[in-house]
Amino acid sequence: MTAPAAPAPLRDDRRVVLVVAILASFVVGLDSSVVNVALPAIRRELGGGLVVQQWTVDAYLVTLGSLILVAGSLSDLFGRVRIIRWGLVVFGVASVVCAIAPTGEVLVVARAFQGVGGALVTPSALALIVAAFRGAARAKAIGSWTAWSSAASILGPVVGGLIVDGIGWRWIFVVTAVPIAVTIPLVRRISGDVVTGDHPRVDVVGAVLAVVGVGGVVLGLIEQERLGWSAPVVVAALVLGAASLVAFVPWELRVARTAGSPLVPLELFRARNFTVGNLATLSIYGALGMVFFVVTLFLQEVWGFPAWVAGLATLPPTLMLLALSTTVGSFSGRYGPRWFMAAGPAVAAVGALLMLLAGDDPAGYWWSVLPGLVLIGAGIATMVTPLTSAVLGSVPQAEAGAGSAVNNAVARVAGLVTVALAGVVLGGGVSVDGLHRTMVVMALLLAAGAVVSAVGIRNAPLRS
Repeated sequence: MTAPAAPAPLRDDRRVVLVVAILASFVVGLDSSVVNVALPAIRRELGGGLVVQQWTVDAYLVTLGSLILVAGSLSDLFGRVRIIRWGLVVFGVASVVCAIAPTGEVLVVARAFQGVGGALVTPSALALIVAAFRGAARAKAIGSWTAWSSAASILGPVVGGLIVDGIGWRWIFVVTAVPIAVTIPLVRRISGDVVTGDHPRVDVVGAVLAVVGVGGVVLGLIEQERLGWSAPVVVAALVLGAASLVAFVPWELRVARTAGSPLVPLELFRARNFTVGNLATLSIYGALGMVFFVVTLFLQEVWGFPAWVAGLATLPPTLMLLALSTTVGSFSGRYGPRWFMAAGPAVAAVGALLMLLAGDDPAGYWWSVLPGLVLIGAGIATMVTPLTSAVLGSVPQAEAGAGSAVNNAVARVAGLVTVALAGVVLGGGVSVDGLHRTMVVMALLLAAGAVVSAVGIRNAPLRS
């Protein structure tokens, strides 16, 4: 039996809700990207080469991307505020372990637990906004949330670079604990919560299939670089992962038929904008996940930029997001998301192709990487808020946690798979040719996202 949502207390606290949602998502986004600029330093101290660098990124994204589905269900069942609080605590403890990790293996495991905390935080943060705001105010709030949470993902290299060159890579994990210390007291100030169910059993089998499926595929893709495609570990990981993913949908349908609580409510995909929006997310965020991983490594390992300079060099997209996202959110709330979602990836694709002008000379940054990143930032800012609004605007409020979780999971999984494939695209190491191949792949993915959005998204009135 489904209990009615209780949005009134959240609407009374909506300023605090917005700040909490932004700060909580900021922590998760910052940690997703702050590590990129530290990867060369981590490799020098802990060893392991490109494989350890990939796992330092993907261990976090595997648990974040797969468990975020479970977290969305928990958010709907036990309350957004409670799940955010749990997630922040787990994230903070794992950050401390990352900071003191003596080996690459310990660091990777701790990063995986950070992903668990991030998975608990992410869908609940956005679902709180959906519950607290209505109509055009919701679109504007999502725009503010998008600007700051997305900016965190790209601001990470700047913060990380200054820290790595100044006091060492371990301190980047200490810094992520600061927003947590600010956010937890604010969470306690929220007087209401949204609980939409009677706490039925969590879909444990579905969760296991999701984790094994995503983790197995990523393990195989990363380890093939070191062991080769024919290695038993690689073959077993890919086969087990693929089999788990294939079994996931029939299992979710079975759970739904038996009146259970599926990990992914598949009926959400009956909404056109939800399905098309997630297809666009898969393509667009896959491109973005790869480009920031590769560009940050390229600037340091090929052009020899210090970490803090590499961080500053990747700042333009952050500035574009902060400047444009809230305004774009307001316009998309008025005119609909369709053409914003189509134009944004197209502009970003042009930015990726501009980076084909990059060569061996670091001075080429000014006529290749810089204008490319500016256009990528403009494209992201044009697309992200309308995409989020289109997806969540097609979901009933009672399932906002699950809907947010699905969209976030698609985005995270897309990014982690492309990072796992980075070794294949780069040819085993970072180089000018590898950067060019990456930009071509990215441009194709972004163009696909633009076409899918233009053809499939429908403008509809916002829910009031």
